[in-house]
Amino acid sequence: MSEIVLYDWPRSSAAYRVRIALHLKGIAYRPVPIDLRVGQQSGAEFTALNPQGLVPALAIDGLLLTQSLAIIDYLDQTRPDPALLPGDPAQRAAALARALTVAADIHPIQNLRVMNRLKSQFGASDEDAAAWNRHWIALGFAALEAQAPQNGLFGGTAPDLSDLCLVPQMANARRFELPLEPFPRLVRIDAALRELPAFAAAAPDAVKN
Repeated sequence: MSEIVLYDWPRSSAAYRVRIALHLKGIAYRPVPIDLRVGQQSGAEFTALNPQGLVPALAIDGLLLTQSLAIIDYLDQTRPDPALLPGDPAQRAAALARALTVAADIHPIQNLRVMNRLKSQFGASDEDAAAWNRHWIALGFAALEAQAPQNGLFGGTAPDLSDLCLVPQMANARRFELPLEPFPRLVRIDAALRELPAFAAAAPDAVKN
């Protein structure tokens, strides 16, 4: 079997999700750092692989996969143990909806290229950008808090796709100093997940790029 390569950056929320999935499924991979701080993702070498110029990208099974949720779905289809999406259609739709609250509604408008645009085009300061992020994270978290179980994980007794999306976004919330007291269930779920070995191994501080 050919080597599995993850084009990665430790602080990328999207890459963090994929690292969690790889660790949960016990899939060995070689990380290749794409330094977002210096714009390496926009360079000719990386955009030849991924024209969108975003991480993560995963080389696996002779394919080059992009977009974190698409990558995780492929992993779930080809390496289904443990499953990260339920088989029941209604439960699957609910898990996807929660995951997309983070991956489609919160994260895209607070990623690096949006922050850079806010600053370059609209003169936003670092604090303006942080306040922007806190607003959108809080809005999405309020919806997730209302859906969160009183006990257990979003996936019940085992993590599902929405749990994989929550933990990186909680890390961003702490980085931007969002008060988390209004979201006690999310705080509880995040703390429980970060105790799991796969989540700990995928954390930015644990990544050795």
